[in-house]
Amino acid sequence: YNTDEKLASGIKEALIKGTDVAASQLSQEGAMNLKLPKAADPVTNTLRKFGLGSYVDQLETAMNRGAEKAVASGAPVFKNAINAMSVDDALGIIQGGDTAATSYFRGKTEDSLRKTGFYDQYQTLLAAYDKLPLTNKPNLDLESYVVDNSMDELYTRIGTQETLIRQNPMQQGSALIGAVFGTGQGE
Repeated sequence: YNTDEKLASGIKEALIKGTDVAASQLSQEGAMNLKLPKAADPVTNTLRKFGLGSYVDQLETAMNRGAEKAVASGAPVFKNAINAMSVDDALGIIQGGDTAATSYFRGKTEDSLRKTGFYDQYQTLLAAYDKLPLTNKPNLDLESYVVDNSMDELYTRIGTQETLIRQNPMQQGSALIGAVFGTGQGE
C-alpha cells in the first residue's frame, strides 16, 4: 500500500463525498429551476396572453421534476467512474486545478448519465409539450436542452463540492482526505 495508492484512495473518498452531496442536493424536489428555452418564448407568451399560462407552468414543473429524478438515477454512474479511476488519474486530479476532478468526471460519466433516467423523463415532457393547444409550435429540442442544463447544474455542484474539499480538507471529510489535499497546498 504505497503513497500513490493512499493518495488515490483519498481522492476517491473525496469524490464520492462530493458527488453524493451534489446529487442529493439536486435530486430534492424543487432543487432544479429550469425555465423553457428562449426559443419557446413565442409559445409561452401566447399561452400566457390567452390565459393558458398553467400549461407553461405544468411543463416547466414536469421538466424540473424530471431533471431531479434523472440526477438521482445518475448516482451509480458516478460510483462506477470513481471505482474505475486509475492511480495515475487520481494523481493527475490532485495536481490539477480546483475542479480537475469535475472535468475528469464529465468526460467519464456524461454519456452514461444521458442514458439513465434522463431519457424516460423527457419522453413525458415532450408528450406534454406536444399536447399544448397551438398550431405553430417551434420544434424545441427539449430533451437536449433539459439534459444539457441538468448536467451543467450537476457538474457545477460537484465542482463546488470539490473546491470546498480542496479549501478545507480536514473539515470536509476524513483524515485521509485531509492528508491528500492538506499536503500539496502552496508548493
